[in-house]
Amino acid sequence: MKLKLPFSKTTFEKCLDRVKLTENLFVIIAALLIGALAGFGTILIRVMIKEIADFSFPGNGTILENIKNAPWYWKILVPLIGGAIVGPIIHLFSKEAKRSGVPEVMQSVLIRGGYIRPRVAIVKAITTAITIGTGGSVGREGPIVQIGASIGSTIGQFLNVSAQRTKTFVGCGAAAGIAAAFNAPVAGALFAVEIILQDFAFAQFSPIVISSVMATVVSHGFKGNFAEFSLPGYQLVSYHEMWFYLFMALLLAVIGFIFIKSIYLVEDLFEDRIKIPVYLKPALGGALVGIIAIFFPDIMGVGYESINNALHGETIGTLALMLVLVKIVSTSITVGSGASGGIFAPSLFLGAMTGVFYGGIIHRFFPTITAAPGAYALVAMGGFVSAVTHAPITAIIMIFELTNNYTIILPLMITCIFSTAISSKLSRESVYTLNLMRRNIHISHGSEIDIMKSIFVKDVFTKIDNSIPENLSFSEMINRLLTSKEPYLPVLTAQKELVGIVSLATIREFLFEKDLLADVMIAGDVAEKNLVTAFPQDNCQTVLEKLDQSGLEGIPVVDASNSNQLKGMIWRRDIFAIYNKEIKRRDLATSFASQISSSQTDSTVHFMEGYSLAEISVPRPFIGKSLKELQVRARFGVDIVLIKEKGKKQSSNVSMPHPDYLFQEGNAILILGEIGKINLLKSL
Repeated sequence: MKLKLPFSKTTFEKCLDRVKLTENLFVIIAALLIGALAGFGTILIRVMIKEIADFSFPGNGTILENIKNAPWYWKILVPLIGGAIVGPIIHLFSKEAKRSGVPEVMQSVLIRGGYIRPRVAIVKAITTAITIGTGGSVGREGPIVQIGASIGSTIGQFLNVSAQRTKTFVGCGAAAGIAAAFNAPVAGALFAVEIILQDFAFAQFSPIVISSVMATVVSHGFKGNFAEFSLPGYQLVSYHEMWFYLFMALLLAVIGFIFIKSIYLVEDLFEDRIKIPVYLKPALGGALVGIIAIFFPDIMGVGYESINNALHGETIGTLALMLVLVKIVSTSITVGSGASGGIFAPSLFLGAMTGVFYGGIIHRFFPTITAAPGAYALVAMGGFVSAVTHAPITAIIMIFELTNNYTIILPLMITCIFSTAISSKLSRESVYTLNLMRRNIHISHGSEIDIMKSIFVKDVFTKIDNSIPENLSFSEMINRLLTSKEPYLPVLTAQKELVGIVSLATIREFLFEKDLLADVMIAGDVAEKNLVTAFPQDNCQTVLEKLDQSGLEGIPVVDASNSNQLKGMIWRRDIFAIYNKEIKRRDLATSFASQISSSQTDSTVHFMEGYSLAEISVPRPFIGKSLKELQVRARFGVDIVLIKEKGKKQSSNVSMPHPDYLFQEGNAILILGEIGKINLLKSL
């Protein structure tokens, strides 16, 4: 008997029925809408920042000129007031709105199915405009990404689409934000895929490109088809310059590493050492930045005027070097204090200043074979972004779209790729992923490696079918090792207690004296007794860390209550095998879950003989109990793939929830397994 869906048609399905559109066409229309809204949001942010900056630093010149002409006390007072306004707004309405916003978007994609609260876009726009408009040393691109992503997520929630589709909409919004900010549609799309989604194999790339292009069209309509920066003419004077760009990549990677560490060092300082209410910390940060700005006003705001000066060689020498140092400090203070703003524009600023300083030195000593310092500043902008974000392709395409000059591609590629490679050696995490790692969210190639934490040793280890008695002679032990399929064998006492492990590697030094030791030495004499072991309740992530530290391919599994009681062995190969199987199973489950979400009459999908994916109401005995407590896989032989929570506007899908998740009345569960076992669970 086929089970009816416990939920009514989604808004998404109703829209499809009403307008008679295919799902793909409907997604394209949604992508166009997200791109348009994100484009208008970007324009609105720019206008708000300019209006607040003009009000905060009045005058007849540019914003930078007005800041320079302001009295010293005004440079302190304005960012202090700005921080005093921003802090309470963030604290009361949306804590996600502080700092950059990009890690928050990545977190929503990784573990929340793309869900972002709708209010985030509004709060982020207001707090970012105030922070930057009053002189905060941050950028607007990170907030624009978060605002665009929030728009995409909100539309996904309104249409009640699947979690996978919501992630696509989040990527659309993020791409649109970057595209509109720089008039760079290709860079916007790549930013979303390379940084936000962390997956170049992402299936829904077309809607992201469409949103990016649409946002660029909106941006063109308001500010014309021109680049954000006034770029100098660029030419590659000599191919000998490649060596200079290569060394510059090293310099950018080192400074980028310092920048990343500085941001989180100051953030820890504000969180742990400065004992004032959290909503007052942005005010303190603003005052400190104002003090720095008395001597170096260029560090206030997004810094695009200062970048333009560097690109045209107007800021060189010692001043450029000093601006690198104080910009690192001022941006770290603004971000670390909890104000709202990104690190993308500061990265461009630091790259430009580093490049013009480095280029000035190189051009002075090699004037006939090198370009002007401004050319190095331009390439260094991309190189520095690559170093801190570990996203070289996005940086290369962005700078190329800003210049439309093919001659820049070779030095740009060399600088970006090498700066990323060197930076990755200095710090495995980028400025964004380090933020996630500090929240115990670990990612690798777009996958939550915490999946390893949901796979336990008791489900992976193999029982011992070949062991060595402690008193076995040396010659017989060698024969056992040579005929064994495993690289290590456990050594047991007569009471079956673990003594150690032996391998050919551990007895290599005794092989030359095999005949002499044949009847003298026993297995217990050569067994490795300083063992690294695992317990059945350990997770595989813990085991992998132990394997990496010990350099072994497998370790013994012992009883938790008696460390001498051997249960079996767990091997690295088995962990990876079950990990790959789990990834494939989840991908398959997500694919069939989409079929169930779009089904109107049936909530069961048969995908291979004897197996089904079914959606059922949560059994009454499950209510109020956790997944850990229920042990569903062990007791019923099925896997819970998704949980749908009644009354939530978002996609309501919680992919592989935490073991401590408590079932509630009204939940529905998506289960995968043999048909007979699924029917057994249905009968509860």
